[in-house]
Amino acid sequence: MTLINFKLLLSQYLIIVLLLVPHLQALIVKPDTSTDSIITSSQERMSTSKSFFAKLEARIAEIDSHLCIGLDPHIKELFPNGDGDSKSEEERCDAAFTFCKTIIDATAPHAAAYKPNAAFFEALGPNLGVTTLKRVIAAIPDNIPTLLDVKRGDIGSTAQAYAEACYDHPNGVNADSVTLSPLMGWDSVAPFISGKYSDRGAFVLCKTSNPGSNDLLALNLAGGTTLFEKIAHLAQTWSKRAIDESGSSTESEPPRIGLVVGATDPDALSKARAAAGPDVWILAPGVGAQGGDLDAAAHAGLNAKGTGMLIPVSRGISRSDDPAAKAKELKEGINAAREAVLSEASTCTSSEDATQMVAIAPYQKDFLEFSLEQGVLRFGSFVLKSGRTSPYFFNAGLFASGASLFKLGKAYAASIMSSKDLTDGKGNVNFDVIFGPAYKGISLGAVVCAALYNDYGVDVGFAYDRKEAKDHGEGGKLVGADMKGKRILVVDDVISAGTAIRQSHGMLAEIGAKPVGVSIALDRAEKRSLDDPISAVQAVARDLGIPVVSIVSLPQLEALLRSSPNYGDDVLDQVKEYRSQYGV
Repeated sequence: MTLINFKLLLSQYLIIVLLLVPHLQALIVKPDTSTDSIITSSQERMSTSKSFFAKLEARIAEIDSHLCIGLDPHIKELFPNGDGDSKSEEERCDAAFTFCKTIIDATAPHAAAYKPNAAFFEALGPNLGVTTLKRVIAAIPDNIPTLLDVKRGDIGSTAQAYAEACYDHPNGVNADSVTLSPLMGWDSVAPFISGKYSDRGAFVLCKTSNPGSNDLLALNLAGGTTLFEKIAHLAQTWSKRAIDESGSSTESEPPRIGLVVGATDPDALSKARAAAGPDVWILAPGVGAQGGDLDAAAHAGLNAKGTGMLIPVSRGISRSDDPAAKAKELKEGINAAREAVLSEASTCTSSEDATQMVAIAPYQKDFLEFSLEQGVLRFGSFVLKSGRTSPYFFNAGLFASGASLFKLGKAYAASIMSSKDLTDGKGNVNFDVIFGPAYKGISLGAVVCAALYNDYGVDVGFAYDRKEAKDHGEGGKLVGADMKGKRILVVDDVISAGTAIRQSHGMLAEIGAKPVGVSIALDRAEKRSLDDPISAVQAVARDLGIPVVSIVSLPQLEALLRSSPNYGDDVLDQVKEYRSQYGV
């Protein structure tokens, strides 16, 4: 071959290569549209919202739906003929993806969130099962949050690895949130909601829908609460910790942790809601196939705004002949239950008869029943110092044993932590020291201070005064924590005329302390006189400019009588008549 021929041949090869380069580049960078391109688009899944729960709330507001749709590709649903075990892993995974994608496409207009269950995907096979899960999550529209049901529960590097597997892209499955077991404590939850995953969320198992959950989650703790109530409270505490550590503001960001509480146990739902507060989201499985009553669950678990609950449904939709219609029906059913709760609350505040009815929280019901059991609260005919004849009498001095004082302290603590006037709604109180005026206030202040620490992790100071100044030892009338420059919560049993509270307020002001509130056991909620339309409690709040928070008041007592089978209509009628005549 001559040199000229070689150069000519080389030139021809170069021309061919140049012509082929664009096509080669396309082949090199072109993604697999069945998986990778979808996953790439979902890489921005969390970028449009500050957090998972903010994204969830935005989605719910957008479509007015609290329905969470489960994606559970059980092998028996994929192959109803029973031949699933004979299928190859690839065939099973293809069927699972088609199954889930069909549900997503049909129900997206009604889905507040989707909840794929990782176990069903892992069971498809060791090679393609998780890849199929990844494809399914990628197929969910970006504006619909995904909750990966994995129920992880470990610590350290293992928990971190679990978080990466759940959240990362492209090596993980790129979910928005997860379900977790909280029984190993904060260390098992933190990796999923903090650090580089501060925009994600978690639902921790609190009181699940299976009957066996009572074996552990319903156990009574030393503090008198159940284990699930402790978990419910920790959801708020841990959320605040995660938000604080990330430098965010608890005022502007929803809690990062929700609760899983079965709709099959309305009583547990009610107690979990009370322990967690109004802002924590509850995932309430069990409606439908497990027999949970939607209306009862809504009454127990919704917050005052008629929200705060997600109702997950899987089989009820996947086994329906028309998943789209079924999802719409479920969404509307949930909304009807929400509207009934809101309507009932509205009616109870507007109609003449319902003005005599108020909601009664679990801790208030427990306190009233315990007070009756101890003889502290009695029904009958009692002439008061004011000269009125009252159908009931309350004597806090009869809380005279270790057990009764323990329960009394818990009731006070619950009322304080439920108060918007004494807390920020995030588990923080707005006072530094509890002050118990002599004499009853001394024991009350002590047990309340201990209960706040035991039940809520709130550690504040305690102080009290003496009736007479001590002229030896440390001297003076004040004992306990230094109160100068501190915010003070005064604790007493009742306010009759308000004299003791006013004296305490003046004394605290003299030493440079700042009273910020008063906590009492019972507010009789009655007029000081027929010519004076306000109560002694209202007068104290007005004159001193501080809130007065009670465990219960006369309206709650009436509410208990309305619902309890232990008392006849005559007792209720007497209390109603007394309230009608003297109530504020």
